[in-house]
Amino acid sequence: QVQVLESGGGLVQTGGSLRLSCAASGSSRNINVMGWYRQAPGKERELVARITYSGATHYADSVKGRFTISRDNAKNTVLLQMNSLKPEDTAVYYCLAELIGQRYWGQGTQVTVSS
Repeated sequence: QVQVLESGGGLVQTGGSLRLSCAASGSSRNINVMGWYRQAPGKERELVARITYSGATHYADSVKGRFTISRDNAKNTVLLQMNSLKPEDTAVYYCLAELIGQRYWGQGTQVTVSS
C-alpha cells in the first residue's frame, strides 16, 4: 500500500513564491506518474501539473511559466515550485502518485494567496 504526504502550503502575498513537496512511500515498483492537483471552494479538482517517470511534464495553461514540477525517482518525491502567485491560485493542493492500475492521493495542503 502506498502512502502519499504533502507539505509546504501556507499563506503568501500576491507575487510571492511557495514550494510544495510530496513523498510517496510503500511502493515496491516504479511510480509511473506523479502530479499536483488543486481544488478551490465550489470548484472541481483540476490538474495543475504532472510528470512522468522519465521526466516529461505537462502544465495547466493557467500556471505555465510560473510553476515548475520536478521529481526524484530514487526518493519517490515530487516538488512543485510556485512563483508569481495569484489570488486565483488559492486552493487545496493534492499530490497524486499513479502506478499502473492504481492512484494514490495525499491529504492535501492549503495554499492561500492574499490580494
